[in-house]
Amino acid sequence: MGDRGERGSAKHKRRTTIAGDAAGAQAKRGGAAETLSGQVKEKEQRHETPANKHKNHSDAGDDAFSCHKLQESLLSSNSGYSNYRGILNWCVVMLVLSNARLVLENLIKYGILVDPIQIISLFLKDPYSWPALCLIIVSNVFIMAALYIERKLSVGTISECTGTFLHCINLAALLFVPAGTVLSVSSMTPVGGVVALGVFTVLFLKLYSYRDVNKWCREIRRAKARTLSRSHSCPSVHKANGTTGYTHVSHPGNLTHRDIYYFIFVPTLCYELNFPRSPRIRKRFLLRRLLEMLFLMQLMIGLIQQWMVPTIQNSMKPFQDMDLSRIVERLLKLAVPNHFIWLIFFYWYFHSSMNFIAELMQFGDREFYRDWWNSETIPYFWSNWNIPVHKWCLRHFYKPMLMKGVNKLAAQIAVFFMSAFFHEYLVSVPLKMFRLWAFLGMMAQIPLAYFVGRFLRGNYGNAAVWMSLIIGQPIAVLMYVHDYYVMHYGSAAEGVTA
Repeated sequence: MGDRGERGSAKHKRRTTIAGDAAGAQAKRGGAAETLSGQVKEKEQRHETPANKHKNHSDAGDDAFSCHKLQESLLSSNSGYSNYRGILNWCVVMLVLSNARLVLENLIKYGILVDPIQIISLFLKDPYSWPALCLIIVSNVFIMAALYIERKLSVGTISECTGTFLHCINLAALLFVPAGTVLSVSSMTPVGGVVALGVFTVLFLKLYSYRDVNKWCREIRRAKARTLSRSHSCPSVHKANGTTGYTHVSHPGNLTHRDIYYFIFVPTLCYELNFPRSPRIRKRFLLRRLLEMLFLMQLMIGLIQQWMVPTIQNSMKPFQDMDLSRIVERLLKLAVPNHFIWLIFFYWYFHSSMNFIAELMQFGDREFYRDWWNSETIPYFWSNWNIPVHKWCLRHFYKPMLMKGVNKLAAQIAVFFMSAFFHEYLVSVPLKMFRLWAFLGMMAQIPLAYFVGRFLRGNYGNAAVWMSLIIGQPIAVLMYVHDYYVMHYGSAAEGVTA
């Protein structure tokens, strides 16, 4: 044992000695190399010329004091720079200053034209006659008709053909009865007529969706060959801890007054048996939306009275004289307030009002619009600025046409045609004159969409969409106002001129 220990220690010493010798050899070689390199450097320094000294100092200076590198200018497209916040703020400041000048000019020229009494006269001719409100109240008859038709269909009292026929009569009456009332009642103002027909148009789209969805439910139920009793399909709603707990509802348990009126008041056009619900009503959110609604409504009315009405009145003379240059000047002058009011209306209606109603009804789907301001094509704008209408057209009009074998182009043209009809319906009937300017304006979107999609891309396409919005609407406004003025005040104006 002792011999083995001694031999082991001897081996360890030998390994250590060998490793130490190797390290020493490497150190000696390294030291020799350093000595050699030092001698070479000394020789180079002794033989270095002034030119070489200047070159070495120049290279060292370039590395230490260089202030240039390969790069693009910020405004070049290859630079990758995208933070233009300062330029955007500058545009906002310039916009505010230019419009402040227009406001000051308007006040100096016309004075204060805002009149609250005149606002009431836009809705009522006679304070004891409220035809628009009475017409809206009558709309409950059509709602009840749709509900009871569906109830009869759910229990098999009437056939599908009979139910479809009754629904068609009810939906047709939704469009023709209010139109006939607006045209025949002399006390109906144009603004009151627009409000009443707007309500009936929304109701038409809602009840059409109500009829379609219930029909699909009946078809699914027949396919599954399973009936659901009312007690199981329409359970009661219970409350817990101050919040409402909602349970799943199935057909035909959805055919209740509570269900259909909830659908009528929520900000959507597409019916579902079980809508997404928010857990509670946020009172601060509700108050903010209410204040926005009140303020923006007053702002829009004030801008219309103070800014748009004088511009439109001053545009009648160039139209009568057919002075093209003055017409273009008036059109561009009207484009600014018209577009500004349209933007305010968009925010007031699609954000403030719809969110207020949705919060009050605890309606969970708040996607009422998308980023239409980034539209690079006309179809993208129309499918993103009004999501409730877009969803309805896609679900109840466009896709059913594709399922029936209609090609996509024809289906898209049919969607634009239907939209053009309702635009004209909401303008011509309240004004009690038929000029088809709104209809033609909507149908003109088809060739414009082809042109923009075919020849313009990116920012150019977005600019084309904005130009169509800024210029297109004032043209239609001037067309209708001119025709309305000629129809109602043309003879009086001619008498004054004579």
